Amino acid sequence: MNEADLELARLCADGDERAWERFVREYRPLLYRAADALDHTQGARDIADLLYADLYGIKTRDGERQSLFRYYQGRSSLATWLRAVLAQRYVDRVRVLRKIESPPPEEAIVHTGDPDPDRARYVALVRHALGRAVASLTPRDRLRLGCYYVQELTLAETGRLMNESEATSSRRLARSRATLRQDVERQLREEAGLNDTQIAECFASVADDPGPLDLKQVIYE
Repeated sequence: MNEADLELARLCADGDERAWERFVREYRPLLYRAADALDHTQGARDIADLLYADLYGIKTRDGERQSLFRYYQGRSSLATWLRAVLAQRYVDRVRVLRKIESPPPEEAIVHTGDPDPDRARYVALVRHALGRAVASLTPRDRLRLGCYYVQELTLAETGRLMNESEATSSRRLARSRATLRQDVERQLREEAGLNDTQIAECFASVADDPGPLDLKQVIYE
């Protein structure tokens, strides 16, 4: 049993600022080395960055912080456990990216029994375009989006985690939203061959019923 590691994990899960600062100082380099071992092009470093949001523990249940540290039981060292979590998330992302890069045939999308066959196709097109648009953002921009929209942090909490002011987080989130929309619109127009009316219908379809559009998958995986 790794008592020292367990105590650090417990304090971090409870939101102890000193413990969290120590964790970032001592374990961020370790996570980056582990990420680089998974992907020598440094493509896995953003997964390491995204992991901090879950480790920080944003949501509460019955007054208790829902930190990923709660799952650490001390049966291995904290470093070994972190590497295992990172590796699993990397594998999960590779699987999802393969699905995004190989979307189902259009015929399979249209013939779904949906009362409006175009809606299912439009949702699929937007999801595919959004996945590619999110992937083109910087790791920090993806982390900020994940914190605010998936983990449901407040702007203040997001700023604290990103080491930036609340106003800066708000401004950069707005910039990322604008960038994503422009990129998705460009893909729908240039690659899917849709006109302005069809693009508007795509966004309306997602707004009315996102169906398979899962932001957790798009942002985190």
